[in-house]
Amino acid sequence: MRKEMQNEVWTLAEQFDGKLKAVSYELLSRGRSLADKLGTSLTSVLIGDGVSDQDLEALIRQGADRVYVVQSPELKYFVCETYGRILENLIKEYRPSVLLAAATSMGRTLMPYTAVKIPTGLTADCTELDIEEGTGNLLQTRPAIGGNIMATIKTPDHRPQMATVRPKSSRPLPADASRRGDILRIPLDKALVDARTQVRGYRHEDSDTLGLDEADIVVAGGRGLKKAENFNLIRSLAGRLDAAVGASRDAVDRGWASYPHQIGLSGKTVSPKIYVGIGISGAIQHLAGIKTSETIVSINSDPDATLHKLADLAIVGDAFQVIPEIQRRLDEKRRVKHG
Repeated sequence: MRKEMQNEVWTLAEQFDGKLKAVSYELLSRGRSLADKLGTSLTSVLIGDGVSDQDLEALIRQGADRVYVVQSPELKYFVCETYGRILENLIKEYRPSVLLAAATSMGRTLMPYTAVKIPTGLTADCTELDIEEGTGNLLQTRPAIGGNIMATIKTPDHRPQMATVRPKSSRPLPADASRRGDILRIPLDKALVDARTQVRGYRHEDSDTLGLDEADIVVAGGRGLKKAENFNLIRSLAGRLDAAVGASRDAVDRGWASYPHQIGLSGKTVSPKIYVGIGISGAIQHLAGIKTSETIVSINSDPDATLHKLADLAIVGDAFQVIPEIQRRLDEKRRVKHG
């Protein structure tokens, strides 16, 4: 065992088709803060195939002190048993104190599998992470009881302390070209490959909710729309803006939109360039799902709506008058542009 590395903070990088996913850099932002508080180093762990040296170095420029890489054609696609065995071996060899992964389909599958094998605890779908003064324990905060309370969980007796973090809940650190670090390439032990499963490719089904958490523009509706048919205002405006459609929990609970559209602690976290909230009062659970948006626009007839206070642009007015006017102006601008 390498005792000098026992207190490391690890983040799990993700790749697809040899390209690093954006969440890899978001996790480094979380990990960097924790590592600095613990006075230790930050390592990014990558299992996959075809990721370039340039992309590996980008992990260092955006916060990592070192990168552990296991690459092989057998690892091109995520297979839980194979990735889990590799990660388990790395943990037992280097003994990190904290391991973070994204609450993606990969993270939500791999982390519980690995936690059972180690064994240790795992807190899923965290929105906040911190270090407890005096103990160095990881404070893992996540919504509980349907998002009505926030629970803070600790793993005082086992290591590593493992957590998954919502994508888009933090922004990547700015790239620093002056940062230097180590890249350790670890050969794949073929005995770890689970030959029972072979992945030949991925297929994405069409869905109007695809890309909600990746969209540049999100238009979301809430209880202020009053009834289901009025939610068509949201869909219509989103169509004109090439935006994804979102909804508050109230709107989903009323059946005006399906659950995959739900934004907030009990739904998705979004971080678009522009977020437009229409008829949404701004419950704390919803605000937690949009707080990293670059620009927030609120449209609500209530001047005291909480979302107005967070918004970069607050429009106090009746959505049934404001939205048609916005659409009219967008249509006019399009007509002028195209002659």
